[in-house]
Amino acid sequence: MFMYCSTACLADLIHLCVGASLAAVLGQDGRRVLLVEKDLKEPDRILGELLQPGGYQALSQLHLADCLDGIESEAIQGYVVHDYASKSNVVLHYPKDSHGQITEGRAFHHGRFVSRLRQMASCHKSVTVIEGTVTKLLYDGNCIVGVEYTTSGVFCKKVVKAPLTIVADGCFSKLRKALVTEAVCVPSYFSGLLLEDCPQFQWNHAEIVLGDPSPILVYKISPKHTRVLVDTPGLLQKDIKGYMLEKILPQLPAHLRDSFRAALYSERVRSMPNSFLPASHAEKTGVILLGDALNMRHPLTGSGMSVALNDVLYWRNALRSLADLTDHAAVLAALRKFHIRRKNSHSFAVNVLAQALYALFAGDDEELMCLRKACFAYFKLGGICVSGPMGLLSVLSPRPITLICHFFAVAMYAVWCCLLSEPVWAVHRSLRKAYFTFKKACCVLFPLIWSELKPISFF
Repeated sequence: MFMYCSTACLADLIHLCVGASLAAVLGQDGRRVLLVEKDLKEPDRILGELLQPGGYQALSQLHLADCLDGIESEAIQGYVVHDYASKSNVVLHYPKDSHGQITEGRAFHHGRFVSRLRQMASCHKSVTVIEGTVTKLLYDGNCIVGVEYTTSGVFCKKVVKAPLTIVADGCFSKLRKALVTEAVCVPSYFSGLLLEDCPQFQWNHAEIVLGDPSPILVYKISPKHTRVLVDTPGLLQKDIKGYMLEKILPQLPAHLRDSFRAALYSERVRSMPNSFLPASHAEKTGVILLGDALNMRHPLTGSGMSVALNDVLYWRNALRSLADLTDHAAVLAALRKFHIRRKNSHSFAVNVLAQALYALFAGDDEELMCLRKACFAYFKLGGICVSGPMGLLSVLSPRPITLICHFFAVAMYAVWCCLLSEPVWAVHRSLRKAYFTFKKACCVLFPLIWSELKPISFF
């Protein structure tokens, strides 16, 4: 049985989250923030461990780059893509900076990074951190005016009110359904292992294995540990260890197999859904959705945290110009600008790229397999065929037009390969194959573009 305890308006904002970046940033500006975390123990997750260069750049602009100190983070300078079918690979570097140096991302233990963010937030006098479970949002008509929450061991439901509530409670958000109607789609699952003392194919480079039936992601998160994420399309395998041992292990590059086999026998395999959720606006005033509660894409590109930090960067600047958070018209105007700006920059390119790459790399029909081969061959051409896509992947130059141009360049390269795949007397077969391959490329890209460009209702 619960009793109610009334709590006065303690804050300018209530931040409900699984990470504390915005609370730490607003604390720098002296905003009164109530940060409600369900569990203040160090999180233990298999995702959220990779920060692209564009995300690292945003973290630095937020003056939070110190959070990567002392947690044994690893520099990432690009990717090595292994193609299991052709037994070949290609090295893809991130773009170079103005000094001619390859830009770097970071990989780390997720829990250590989140704990450092919480420390940064709690060191500000204007930020109050509470360990509690939010049971519901409080309404005044169509406006969110606060939250009701409980704390462990206390049989008392507490109420706290504020002009603005930030909902950022992650991919399993329980509050999202009360605010938006967009459904979460789960096309696959990532099953993760932590490898110990595993050698790298190329120093400071993550690895992607284009396997059967879908890709495998590998990156070093500390001097001792390497994360391996195995994608499983559809429903999660019941005997996931057996599946990894029999199906996945033989497809891995030789330098990974011993460590992978040892981890299978000694480590617990943990799985997470790979969710897709286009951004949509909460149909209430007084509330803002952020992070995975707002928008998710397939984690193959490891760009989720980079998108979230760029969103935080926008709101840091926007809230500085909003002195009165009870002015819902001004907050709504900032929200409209937020959705327009993110679609013209990081969110459109990252979301569409992640879903499109996964569609190609996990393709199970002839046309998608042809596009997958063309994509790998396109990377091997080098030059702009690498620098353009890597500018997108790194979130350093995530321009939508660049993404569309490179995607259709891959599609046309696939068409060219189709035309060359048959002898002259069988030109009718090659034309048919080329037509359906290009059609499939359009069927992959155009729905994703629409999911980003469709109008968002602001009630």
